[in-house]
Amino acid sequence: MNVKLFVLRCGSDDPRKSTALKLVRKGLAQRAQIDELPKCCVLLTVYSSKVLSPQDRELVKKCGIAVIDSSWRSDLGVVENLSKSWRGPKRILPALIAGNPINYGRISLLSSAEAIAAALYITGFLEESLNVLSQFKWGQTFLYLNRELLESYRRASTVEELLNIQEEFLKSRNLV
Repeated sequence: MNVKLFVLRCGSDDPRKSTALKLVRKGLAQRAQIDELPKCCVLLTVYSSKVLSPQDRELVKKCGIAVIDSSWRSDLGVVENLSKSWRGPKRILPALIAGNPINYGRISLLSSAEAIAAALYITGFLEESLNVLSQFKWGQTFLYLNRELLESYRRASTVEELLNIQEEFLKSRNLV
């Protein structure tokens, strides 16, 4: 894997079901504490006002991506505190459709592995993205549901263009 992937585990969910920990077990990511991350590592968090875009490619290549592994149901306070404590770059993913069996079809309720794969894809690391998704039976489902959108996001030449693509997608789903 050419891009460093980090997992900040704070979840109360079952570790056997954690997609991020599966990536750690497979050697594709490493567990870390927030103070162990490279200073320029991109933290994926819903508590960011900046969207991840292709313009983040060099930052991702140099310093990697970190994901906070937690439950959508019970750990949002912990995630918010971790996000606020990170002084490096924070990014939120643009809207995508979950392909995992827990949140299938829901907008932006991605598993940690889906979030990592999406971030890799958007920043142009397609091979790495596909490698992450190949670790899961539903990985191709995520790709099937989002390929056109991921390609559009990846090809966006500006953040504004990416946000317009997202807005059109959300309008098409009657979510705006």
